[in-house]
Amino acid sequence: MLLLPLLSLSALWGFVLNLTVSDGWSLLRGDSLHQTVGVTSTELGVELQAERERSLLKLTDGEPSAELGEQRARTDTAVDAFREAVIRAEDDLADDMRAPLNTVQAELSRLHAIRSGIDGGFSTRMLGLNEYNRLLDAMFRFYDHLAPAPELTIYQQVTALQTMSNAHEFLLREHALVRAAQLDGRLIEPEAAAFTEYASSRKFLHARGLAGLDVELRQPYEELFKSQTFLTFATMEARVIRSGAPPPDGGSWNDNTGKVINELERINGLAAEELGGRAAGAVTATRVQIGVAGGVGLVAVLASIIISVRFGRRLGAELAGLRSAAVELSEQRLPDLVRRLSRGEEVDVAQAARPIQVSGSAEISDVAGAFGAVQATAVRAAVGQAALRRGLGQVFLNLARRKQGLLHRQLSVLDGMQRRTHDPDQLEELFRLDHLTTRMRRHAESLIILSGSAPGRAWRKPVPVIDVVRAAIAEVEDYTRVDVAGMHGSAVDGSAAADLTHLIAELVENATIYSPPDTTVHVRGDRVSNGYSVEVEDRGLGLQPEEYDAYNRVLTEPPEFDLADSDRLGLFVVAKLAQRHAIKVLLRRSPFGGTTAIVFVPDRLVTDQQELPPAKNDGLPSLPGRTRKKALAVVSGTHAGLPRRVRQATLSSRLKDGQPPEPEPERKNERSPDEVRDLFSAFQRGTQRAREEADEEGEA
Repeated sequence: MLLLPLLSLSALWGFVLNLTVSDGWSLLRGDSLHQTVGVTSTELGVELQAERERSLLKLTDGEPSAELGEQRARTDTAVDAFREAVIRAEDDLADDMRAPLNTVQAELSRLHAIRSGIDGGFSTRMLGLNEYNRLLDAMFRFYDHLAPAPELTIYQQVTALQTMSNAHEFLLREHALVRAAQLDGRLIEPEAAAFTEYASSRKFLHARGLAGLDVELRQPYEELFKSQTFLTFATMEARVIRSGAPPPDGGSWNDNTGKVINELERINGLAAEELGGRAAGAVTATRVQIGVAGGVGLVAVLASIIISVRFGRRLGAELAGLRSAAVELSEQRLPDLVRRLSRGEEVDVAQAARPIQVSGSAEISDVAGAFGAVQATAVRAAVGQAALRRGLGQVFLNLARRKQGLLHRQLSVLDGMQRRTHDPDQLEELFRLDHLTTRMRRHAESLIILSGSAPGRAWRKPVPVIDVVRAAIAEVEDYTRVDVAGMHGSAVDGSAAADLTHLIAELVENATIYSPPDTTVHVRGDRVSNGYSVEVEDRGLGLQPEEYDAYNRVLTEPPEFDLADSDRLGLFVVAKLAQRHAIKVLLRRSPFGGTTAIVFVPDRLVTDQQELPPAKNDGLPSLPGRTRKKALAVVSGTHAGLPRRVRQATLSSRLKDGQPPEPEPERKNERSPDEVRDLFSAFQRGTQRAREEADEEGEA
């Protein structure tokens, strides 16, 4: 927890250092501007003041002078130097300096027009004076943004000194106007008013500047203002204001005023040097502060870096441990728990939800605890879901077993009714009912399979594939549409025969349901190199490629049965049966436009056998139990394989032609009715015993 205070200390020192560096940067920027724009702008102001005075003399006597031309050349040089300095100082200019600088640049662009007016004689003395005054006013406003002030006291003294410089500018305006007026000996009314305004402004600015200067800087100005030279100038200034005319003794005005101007310039220079020294001291102090703050700040930063690295490494190690534990939980423990629950294994919740063991700070421990709580919740939810699935599976199993028992009883009742009935029409109806019951038994077995149990039907001996296929077709409602091609004489292991029958029945029924009723479903099979392949092909519309991919994924890796997906019960049943015996089932598009289901039975479940000779009555090999009777019905379409009855097919040719029958010959030794009854009763009892023995053998 020491990291935050140290970081705060580092941030504090950074803030102090930033302030100090900011002051230093301000001073450096101000010094750079003074050495470039400041110096050149001051020189430009002096040259403009000199050009203004000589231009007024030109406007008064109208005679060109060499001095004016030389002065204009010096002014142009100063303008070029100023503009170059502005370009060099572009990066150091603050935002608040750009507006006054643009104003100065705009006024300087008018200098050529001002000179043209003066040279052409179209400008009056007052107009020319105002034009130069306007340009110099823009220069002084720009000066106000150039003074660097590292401290408030220095800033106050710089401001007061600039005020004294502005007062000096008004004194120069007075002198320039009086010198020009001395040539024609008069001041016109606007000029007299302007002189009065300049004098008033000078007095106000001198008083204001003196009030802002400290004792040391103010003393030279006070001595000058008390001197005889300045008092003489003030007296002549007051006389001009009263009379509205230039002083009668022009030499005395020029002499005294020149001395005052020179002395003010000297004092201004000394005051500027004094303030420069003070500013240099402040700059040195600021640099010392920058060094001290930088050193202390560097130490604080280095300390914070060292401590941060230390804490960071420890925190990184703790986070790495937490990450490893979380990855193990999400990628190993929880998936393994879900797999175990899906297999029906019992899971110890306390062991499966053991807390994540990490060491470190309180924050890391809190996160680990939160992960542990999430883990416990997930484990309890998974165990609860598994218990719910087992409960549902047990419900399915109980219902299916009960239904299966009832269906077996119903089949026994139907079998007895079939034995006691001799009417072919009634036998056909009983067979249909028997067929429906068989299908219901398959659906009951589907529930048992979905619950995770085995139906229970099995044979000890291998069952021929042809018998398995025909038994599967016998459990389909639309069995008359199914065509079975010749199949290789192989047999399936008796333990898998019932499940394979169920699997093929589901595929055949699906093919009959999803194909037009007037088409035929073809079933064919053959021995392959490593097993036996059975194909069920329909002539329906088929599926999209992505649907085939989705169904084949389910058949390859059957997921947990979803109660909400009841439309694909047959698909889940096929997948479960195939997974139980490692049988591969693949769905693909048929060349005829429908779907072909390929069932591959592995070689370990298949045995080769010789082709059995056809039976005398039905041409089918012997089948276990009731399967033979169903397969016979598939072949002939009537109960127990009996040929379908055709009315009057056994009539003699005479009866068919409408002739009377021939007289029957006299029978000798004809049996009595009782003898015939006993004979058929014995035959029926023998047949019934044979069927019961066959059923017991098949169900064993």
